[in-house]
Amino acid sequence: WTRDPQPFFYPPNQLLAGLDKYAWLPGSLEPAALAERLLNAHGREYPFLIVKDVLQDSPLLDARDNAYADAFLQACRAAGFVLMAGQALAWVPIDFADEDTYLARLSRGARRDIRRKLRVRDQIAVETLATGSAALCDPATLDACVALYEQVYAQSEVHFDHLDAGFLRAVLGDADCGGVVFVYRHEGRMIGWNLCFEHNGMLVDKYVGFDYPAARDFNLYAVSWMHNLGYARERGLTHYIAGWTDPEIKAHLGARFTFTRHAVRPRNRLLRALLRRIAPYFESDRNWHEQRTPDASRRS
Repeated sequence: WTRDPQPFFYPPNQLLAGLDKYAWLPGSLEPAALAERLLNAHGREYPFLIVKDVLQDSPLLDARDNAYADAFLQACRAAGFVLMAGQALAWVPIDFADEDTYLARLSRGARRDIRRKLRVRDQIAVETLATGSAALCDPATLDACVALYEQVYAQSEVHFDHLDAGFLRAVLGDADCGGVVFVYRHEGRMIGWNLCFEHNGMLVDKYVGFDYPAARDFNLYAVSWMHNLGYARERGLTHYIAGWTDPEIKAHLGARFTFTRHAVRPRNRLLRALLRRIAPYFESDRNWHEQRTPDASRRS
């Protein structure tokens, strides 16, 4: 999310800083003018025009940003776009004094499961590295990071853009982007890494790499989750933003959720009419959330 005066462009330094959780909307244009400009510039050019992940009632941004996004979505609807629920964005407020206080808020079953999984922590060494540090510029380390990312991508049920090796090497080796990488090792061997960024007092989780089956054997998902919460607390940050995918697991670990909207406009009128009828079938995260908490639509 940005109020950059130049619409339709992603500032590269900010994109690397993990701020692409929401669609980038230029606040220099009135919402209706922005929707009209998008439609005039691209509505006839492409079979589908999609504005992805526009924030909706986000607890992570202020009232002004939320009002602008809502007005933009309504302008899109008036221009013939179909509004669809996006994925569940997981986040945690850092408002607890210590790990025990955080776990006490969870269900008894979740507490027992997480504490059981955390017993392996004494077998794992966690190294905190700044992007661009000498350790992350080592070719062998970068190759290992790329290989572990590829393992995560290969086993994932939900695929986003496939980041190539050149991109990952550039980000991990860039001292100016301000990232922090947590490297997890067992007996000296890297079994996982996690790239995060601090932004506006929040810790934003961006990319991970895991070595399977070691990552499962050492419960790295739960271990890294609790490590990130502890790091955010020690840094005096206000939120941990854990990203998309795996909402069931993240809910088990204590996450809250906020949703986005996609504005989708097929060029063909018949397809627009069809999409309005079948849109709910593509809203799996929203449907999961509403089944889990019947009044979720009022609280998410």
